[in-house]
Amino acid sequence: MEASLQTEMVELVPNGKHLEGLLPVGMPMADSQRVEDPRHCVEGRGFLQKSSSKEPHFTDFEGKTSFGMSVFNLSNAIMGSGILGLAYAMANTGIILFLFLLTAVALLSSYSIHLLLKSSGIVGIRAYEQLGYRAFGTPGKLAAALAITLQNIGAMSSYLYIIKSELPLVIQTFLNLEEKTSDWYMNGNYLVILVSVTVILPLALMRQLGYLGYSSGFSLSCMVFFLIAVIYKKFQVPCPLPTNLVNVTGNFSHVEMEDKAQLQGETEAAALCSPNYFTLNSQTAYTIPIMAFAFVCHPEVLPIYTELKDPSKRKMQHISNLSIAVMYVMYFLAALFGYLTFYDRVESELLHTYSRVDPFDVLILCVRVAVLTAVTLTVPIVLFPVRRAIQQILFQNQEFNWLRHVIIAIGLLTGINLLVIFAPNILGIFGIIGATSAPCLIFIFPAIFYFRIVPTEKEPARSTPKILALCFAAAGFLLMTMSLSFIIMDWVSGTSHHGGNH
Repeated sequence: MEASLQTEMVELVPNGKHLEGLLPVGMPMADSQRVEDPRHCVEGRGFLQKSSSKEPHFTDFEGKTSFGMSVFNLSNAIMGSGILGLAYAMANTGIILFLFLLTAVALLSSYSIHLLLKSSGIVGIRAYEQLGYRAFGTPGKLAAALAITLQNIGAMSSYLYIIKSELPLVIQTFLNLEEKTSDWYMNGNYLVILVSVTVILPLALMRQLGYLGYSSGFSLSCMVFFLIAVIYKKFQVPCPLPTNLVNVTGNFSHVEMEDKAQLQGETEAAALCSPNYFTLNSQTAYTIPIMAFAFVCHPEVLPIYTELKDPSKRKMQHISNLSIAVMYVMYFLAALFGYLTFYDRVESELLHTYSRVDPFDVLILCVRVAVLTAVTLTVPIVLFPVRRAIQQILFQNQEFNWLRHVIIAIGLLTGINLLVIFAPNILGIFGIIGATSAPCLIFIFPAIFYFRIVPTEKEPARSTPKILALCFAAAGFLLMTMSLSFIIMDWVSGTSHHGGNH
């Protein structure tokens, strides 16, 4: 039994294996040689160590991804479509409460990554699913793989939904069409398939995440452009938005009604164009999960750690902290200036709100293209952990095979495209997936894995770090319960308030 456990602990798929802290001091040399057998390598065979004088960080895998590329990849994994809904979240929380919640979620996310990295350092494991196996055996491994698969499929589906809905509008604006036509290039279903085949699939066939650092950097630059445009538009869009309510016509006292409309308009403008700093309403609690899910990147942390050049827990923590800090600033600025542009009239999808001002605005058109580019280039990053989870469950201990590698990527993209095309009302299902898998990946799993993996000789069960980890897991259960309750109440009431997904 002990031998099988050690075998399960070291045979990682697909991103290499870590030897540090895994093998007991007295382990026979034959077993050590068996562990280092390069035949067990799957996707990392192209990164075999070349110099025998250099101490390897992995048994058969030497990461070559730089610090900067790793920051790009992790930042791109954090960045999602949720940034489009954060202004709506601020409108329902107020500036001060939003800032407090966003700060709390960012700090908790960083702490969660700390728990993951410390657990992986104890047992030398760099795969989320294998941490689950080390902590709880096969049930833990299956639970982690299922949560990663559901969360990332939901995320990829939300990105493809943006492509399906926004790309036809971009083409319509480019062609200067007042109404949408029935041509194939205006059909979102055809366009999402075209983008998946020509852009997403080739990137998804890369063998290592490190190669996607360049596309991740370009994706982040697109979102920076989006942020700059949101800040610029704050000083261009009038408040309140122009309406036809003051254009009163008829045979009555036209001048008198105009004066009343003007006075009423000034009163409404003072109310509509004043920011709220602390707001509590029926939608406040519903927006909290939006902010919590905005920092989901945990399935990608360990693969990026694996491919990092000269990896160490401290270096990977710095990468995580820097990525979270950059996204924190971008999230807050996008939410703040989006909210200060439209105040309580901001919609759950910020770009739709700008369309009410001028559907043919050239800058907003460029922003739409930038956002489409960003979410398109994010899909391959999110697909990697899902493919790894599938290989962990179905093809563990098998050598890398290009045919299997391609088939899994094609199968995943085909299934997600079918969801996006044939399930137009699937947002509720995605809400359930997000409300269950995201708290597990951010809060519950890292905490309970840490509690189980770190030996009691090093940290007793009643030590402060383990007590904090249990409290962290309890907070995750509370968030999960709240999220599910809000979604169920939303269904029962017959209304829908989607503020964007990660």
